Amino acid sequence: MTKAEFVELVQKNGGFDSKAAAERAVKAFTDSVTAALKKKESVSLVGFGTFSTAKVAKKTGKIPGTDKTYTKAAHTAPKFKFGKTIKDAVAK
Repeated sequence: MTKAEFVELVQKNGGFDSKAAAERAVKAFTDSVTAALKKKESVSLVGFGTFSTAKVAKKTGKIPGTDKTYTKAAHTAPKFKFGKTIKDAVAK
């Protein structure tokens, strides 16, 4: 599903008068989650899931077929853990 298709679905299911209003709602949601994650806060939506961050350690590896190695710096990555309601709905 593309973002445009998702906005149409939000408009239909959310009862928005226009696609523009639904798109503003989707943008407000994604911007709010992004802002919280930048502050290293988690966002829990009961039944849906939890957005959070995790620290990823420095990693070194070898490029296959060569003797070259690389190092990936330590960083913070976004995570999402699905809630029970979604897990159960998909499993059916």
